[in-house]
Amino acid sequence: MKAHVAEALARIQDYADPAVWIYRTPASQIDAQLERALARSRQRVPCPLLGMTLAVKDNIDVAGMPTTAGCPDFAYTPDKSATVIQKLCDAGAIVVGKANLDQFAAGLVGTRSPYGACRNVYDGRYISGGSSSGSAVAVAARLVDVGIGTDTAGSGRVPAAFNHIVGLKPTRGLLSTAGLVPACRSLDCVALFTRTIELAEQVFRVARGFDPEDVYSRRPEEVQEWALPQRDGSFRFGVPAEEQLQFFGNQDMERLYRAALGHAEAAGGKRVTIDLAPFLDAAHLLYEGPWVAERLSAIEDFIARSPYALLPVTRQILDAASKYTAVDAFKASHQLQSLRRAAETEWAKMDVLLLPTTGTIYTIAEVEAEPIVLNQNLGYYTNFVNLLDLCALAVPAGFQANGMPGGVTFIAPAGADEWLMEIGRRLSSRDD
Repeated sequence: MKAHVAEALARIQDYADPAVWIYRTPASQIDAQLERALARSRQRVPCPLLGMTLAVKDNIDVAGMPTTAGCPDFAYTPDKSATVIQKLCDAGAIVVGKANLDQFAAGLVGTRSPYGACRNVYDGRYISGGSSSGSAVAVAARLVDVGIGTDTAGSGRVPAAFNHIVGLKPTRGLLSTAGLVPACRSLDCVALFTRTIELAEQVFRVARGFDPEDVYSRRPEEVQEWALPQRDGSFRFGVPAEEQLQFFGNQDMERLYRAALGHAEAAGGKRVTIDLAPFLDAAHLLYEGPWVAERLSAIEDFIARSPYALLPVTRQILDAASKYTAVDAFKASHQLQSLRRAAETEWAKMDVLLLPTTGTIYTIAEVEAEPIVLNQNLGYYTNFVNLLDLCALAVPAGFQANGMPGGVTFIAPAGADEWLMEIGRRLSSRDD
C-alpha cells in the first residue's frame, strides 16, 4: 500500500501541469493517513479502498487542509472532513491533495480559476472541462485512483468526457453534501471520477448513505431502487428527434454519438425516439432563471465583505441573480413541476436516455474569447439532470480525428444508479 501511494506522489511531482492542484497534502499528513488506514486494517475493520489515492475538489472539506472553492480570499481550514470524504478515508483511501476547479463551481470549462486553467490530458491547448477540472485530470493522468468532484449542471460529466474517463453523477441525496461549499444547495451532488465503471461502483457503495447533517440527504426508502427492466436484460434507450440533436458543427462528435447508439443496440438496447423538449426547457431554468439566485445565496455574505474577490466571469454570472424576485422563483418552480410531468410522458417510452455528454469541445483560447456562450453550449445535454431529479453516468465513446476524446451519458430517473453502471459496463465492453 505504501509503495502504491509513493508511486502516485512521484507521478504527481513529475506531472507537467501544476494547475491540477490547489493544495498538495504534506508528507506528514499522508503518513498519518497511511498509519491510520493500516491500523484499521490490522484491527480487521473493513477497508475496501485500502491505499487508494484521492484527489478532492477544493470546494469539499478535508480536515486540516484549506478549502478555497477556487477563491483565495474565501479560504478557510476546516476541523472536520465532509461526510463523503470521511467515509472514504474510513475505508482506507488516502487524500493526496485538493484539486483545482472553476471558481465556486460556476462553469463547465475548467479555465475559471485564479490558480490557472487546468489543461486537457490529451492536448494542452484544449479545455479540461469543469467545474471539477482538477479531480478529473488527476484521474485521467493516472495521478490518483479516484477523483471526488461535484455536479450541479454537469461538472461531474463534462470533464469525464473531455479526458476519456468515467463520471458518475449520482441521484441527488444519496451521497451527502455535508462539508461541501454550495453552488445550488438544493441541486448539488458529489460526483465520482474513475478510470473504470467497476471502481466507480465500488466507491459509490462506500460513499452512499443517509446523513442527518445534510438536510437534502435522502433515506433509502425515499429513493426507489431500480432493477433491470426486463429479465432478459433488454432495455429501451431514448434518443432525441434529429432536429433536437446539437453538435455545434462538430461532425466527429456526431459520429462518435451515432456509433455509441449502435453499441447500445448491440448491448441489448432498443432505440426509441423521444421528445427532448421538456428536458431542454428545464435546462434553461438553471442559468436563465432564478436558480442562479441560489448560487448567489450560497456566498452572498462573502461577496458583501469581499466584493472584488471574484473573477470577472464569476461576478458576471452572479450579478444576473439580482434581477430575480421571490415571485419569479415561485413561477419557475411551478414551470419546473410542469416540465417534470411532461418528462414523465417521455420516460414512459424509455428506460434510459442516451445523449452525447457534450456536443463539442473547445480550446482554451476559444473559451477565453467567448466565455459565456461556449460554456452554455457545453451544458446543452447536462443542465437539466439535477433539476429533473435524474442520475447520470458519463462514459468514454472514442476519439475524434484530432485525437480529442468524446463521451456519451446514460441518464435515468432517481435510484437507477446501479442499473446505469450495469448498462455502462455493457457499452464499455464493446468500445474499441
